[in-house]
Amino acid sequence: MRDLPRLPSSPGFWRSPLRGPWFTSVLGLVLLVGVTVLFVTGLVSYAAYNPGLSPVNDTTPDKGLLGFYLFAWPTGPVWLYRLTQGVHVTLGITLIPVLLAKLWSVVPKLFALPPARSLAHALERVSLLLLVGGGLFEFTTGVLNVQLEYVFPGSFYPLHFYGAWVFFAAFVAHAVLKAPAAVRNVRRRGRRTGELVSPRPDLPTVSRRGALWFVAGGSLLLFVTTAGQSIGGVLRRTALLAPHGGPDPGTGPNGFQINKTAAYAGITPADTHQDAWRLVVTGRTGTVRLTRAELLRLPLHSSALPIACVEGWSTADQWWRGVRLRDLAALVGYEDTPPDVFVESLQRHGAFRHTALRSNQAADPRSLLALYVNGEDLSPDHGYPARVIVPAAPGVMNTKWVARLTFGDL
Repeated sequence: MRDLPRLPSSPGFWRSPLRGPWFTSVLGLVLLVGVTVLFVTGLVSYAAYNPGLSPVNDTTPDKGLLGFYLFAWPTGPVWLYRLTQGVHVTLGITLIPVLLAKLWSVVPKLFALPPARSLAHALERVSLLLLVGGGLFEFTTGVLNVQLEYVFPGSFYPLHFYGAWVFFAAFVAHAVLKAPAAVRNVRRRGRRTGELVSPRPDLPTVSRRGALWFVAGGSLLLFVTTAGQSIGGVLRRTALLAPHGGPDPGTGPNGFQINKTAAYAGITPADTHQDAWRLVVTGRTGTVRLTRAELLRLPLHSSALPIACVEGWSTADQWWRGVRLRDLAALVGYEDTPPDVFVESLQRHGAFRHTALRSNQAADPRSLLALYVNGEDLSPDHGYPARVIVPAAPGVMNTKWVARLTFGDL
């Protein structure tokens, strides 16, 4: 018997009987739908930061023409960002087994020789390199950011943003070329010809359908152990692989999820003591300085709003009570429609110490400078003495430990 090939560039090196056009095509069509949803929800997430409003919101300042789709982020429905970002993160994690199985199914192509048989073949190999490399890069950086939160300080957003465009461009080119053939391959279930089929396959230990069920089972397991962090309720306890899965981190009115603690942000009791803290509000007619006691004498309003974070986790609706942003704008000369507002925090460490909100966000009657949550004072970790809460905004836009509000052109 002749020796088996030892080089991965030889077709006989890859002997799995599972590889073939049908198996690869099924996985490819799943990714065609899934990756498209991931890309769209990722762009939506970036738009939610309102990067065109102010440089402090623009985590990718050199985006150029890639920001053509940006639009003013709405304030309703209040669960909008909770839904879009929950889908983005949960779907991304759920698709990991499908992506890995797809790469495994086509790995012989990556070692095929010669590297380029023609100019067209060379372009196809380059696009394949961008597709594989871009896919691994996007999924890896996304998972690391979700699990470790601040593993990419100041760099995750541009890396993930530009990587997404490179990956999706290669993905679209590949889909245009391969999707028609993939549909035909799925319909021809018995077809066992093609360059992915081993000329000397091993005996099968599992059927192709069994292998697909194995991949689907892995995806289902990841879904069950992740999705609860954004769905909430009792399902949160099933989100074992999510950074904010499991039960609420505390008890009482303030016992719900947070990212940044007061200690992490460098907030001390002296900063927030009633004798030291003042809210500075600046606008058309000048500047007003308010103590917390003075804020409490203003008309107070309530809003039931969740907090939804870019890492995919969210809270249930919490009952916030405080002064409407539009009423604070009226104190400094904007009695009709409040303009954009620049929000500054006492926070000393970490990202998003400042943020800007659009006029539609400031004008929404549910947008508050919150002083209470669920009937009690804010805890230090939830932003005492005052924090912003805005419907449908990413969690980092709901600035904690607010020190100054500047209404006007930003």
